[in-house]
Amino acid sequence: MPGVTSDRHGAVGIARLADPEANNTLTPAVMEDLALALERFDSDDDVRCVVVSGAPEVFAVGGDLIDLENLAAVWRRLAAVSTPVVAAVSGYALGGGFELALVCDLIVASETAEFGQPEIMVGLIPGGGATQRLARSIGKHRAMELVLTGRRIDANEAHRLGLVNQVTAKGEWMERALDLAGLVASRAPVATKLAKRAVLAAEDTGLDAGLAEERRLHVAAMATEDRVEGMRALSEHRPPEFTGR
Repeated sequence: MPGVTSDRHGAVGIARLADPEANNTLTPAVMEDLALALERFDSDDDVRCVVVSGAPEVFAVGGDLIDLENLAAVWRRLAAVSTPVVAAVSGYALGGGFELALVCDLIVASETAEFGQPEIMVGLIPGGGATQRLARSIGKHRAMELVLTGRRIDANEAHRLGLVNQVTAKGEWMERALDLAGLVASRAPVATKLAKRAVLAAEDTGLDAGLAEERRLHVAAMATEDRVEGMRALSEHRPPEFTGR
C-alpha cells in the first residue's frame, strides 16, 4: 500500500496518508511522498486548496529521526506550499503528526482527535517545528507546558487554545474539512495565496516589516483580473467568476 494517495474533489486536492496499520508513521519515504503530492497540487492551477488527511483512527505519528537533515528539508518544502492547506484530523496526531497538522493553514478535527508532542518522554525534543509554531500559535507558557510535559490534548482543548478551527462529530471530520477547503477554493486563487503569505509573515517578521509585506501583497492583489471581476460582480449583485489571473 502506498504511504500517500492523491485524489481530487472539484478544485480541492486531497493527499491522504494511507498506511493506518503502521499508524501512518511519517517515515522519510512517506514524508517525501507527501511533499511531492503537495508540490504537484501546488503547481496545478485547477487546485485551489488542499486537504491533508489520515485514517479515522490515526492522522499521523512521528517517524524515525535518523536522517535529520533530509527531514528538515522536507519540512521546509511542506511549509513552502503556497496553496492553502487544511489538515483533516481524526484519532492520534502525535509527534510529527501534530507537527504536520501545525504546518497546515487550517485544522478541522474530529471529536476523537488527540494531539501531543511526546518527545520529551523519551529524552528528545520536537524536530519538525512544533516548538516554534506552538509558541507562535498559543503563546510561550502553553507551548512550554505541552513540550515539557508531553501531555496530550483532545480536540476540544485544542479548539479552546486556538489550534483547531472546527471540531466535528465522529465520522464527519473529512466532510467538514472538504466543506472548509471548498469555501477557500471558491475565493480568488491569486488572492488566497497572497493572503496566506501575508498571514505567515506575522510569524517571521516584526510588526513594521509584516505591515510592509501586507501592503506589498495588497498592491499585487489589486493588479489582478480577479480583483476587477470581484468588484464588478459585487456591483452587479452576482457571484464572481474567478479565473486565477
